[in-house]
Amino acid sequence: MSEQTFLVLIALADEPRHGYGVVQRVQELSEERVRLRVGTLYGVLDRLVADGWAEHDREEIHQGRLRRYYRLTGAGNAALADQTRRLAANVEAASTVLRARGQWPRAAELRA
Repeated sequence: MSEQTFLVLIALADEPRHGYGVVQRVQELSEERVRLRVGTLYGVLDRLVADGWAEHDREEIHQGRLRRYYRLTGAGNAALADQTRRLAANVEAASTVLRARGQWPRAAELRA
């Protein structure tokens, strides 16, 4: 799973969001590191819907434009939990190796 897809799953985990809301939340979650372009965002959302991990929650007209809201399904929440466990296990494995080699980075270095 790509980082972008993982961040979109997280963005949809707490509440239904429209496309721009997802873009903003992903930027917040990634501390401005990840900026989704429209093509990337809707490609990710289309794949999540096709896989049954997200669905359209509702549509609204906002300033004359259609806004479609997306939310995670039960399968999407399970996928997010599975990916989080997988990533945590990978971080732990890498941390163990780096600590043994005396190369465990400081917190500030981890963010770089």
